[in-house]
Amino acid sequence: MKAKDFTSQIDQRWTLFLDRDGVLNERIVDDYVRRWEDWVWSEGALEAIAALSKRFGKLILVTNQRGIARGLYSEQDLAAIHRNMIVDIEAAGGRMDAIYYCPHDKDGVCNCRKPKPGMLLQAAKEHPDVDLKLSLLVGDSVSDLVAAQAAQLPAVFIGDVRTDLPNNVLTALPDLATFARLFDSK
Repeated sequence: MKAKDFTSQIDQRWTLFLDRDGVLNERIVDDYVRRWEDWVWSEGALEAIAALSKRFGKLILVTNQRGIARGLYSEQDLAAIHRNMIVDIEAAGGRMDAIYYCPHDKDGVCNCRKPKPGMLLQAAKEHPDVDLKLSLLVGDSVSDLVAAQAAQLPAVFIGDVRTDLPNNVLTALPDLATFARLFDSK
């Protein structure tokens, strides 16, 4: 896929993988979203998900949740956060087709914690209609982008412009709302 005009190539056959903290919601510096009351939607993210739900065939969340391994919140707490997140997404006219998370710490021996591609590969295995050749990941950290690269996916970086981005990055944008607007004229 060419970075210049990748949006024209994307249709309902495509899957959009989304990171969570820093993309959908405001990242809490040096802490975690431990309960729904800690959650703050990133500006324009709900509307962006609604718009992207019309463009992509599947939207799948892939998120590292190290706070579970550190004992700061439980998998049940995370499930409650995600239930509330989905309620808001659906109320705004969007959808989230699946959620994958890694509960392990950085030193854990797993294949799911980004920058490893395990969550992406698991999603493709569990959803036969997900073709990784027709998939794209949006993330705000280099580990997101490296995971996408390991699964041979193009990626879009959300955040401040950086020079250390892998070569699978199509573009860098300030937020998910700006990414969604790329499709407005298509």
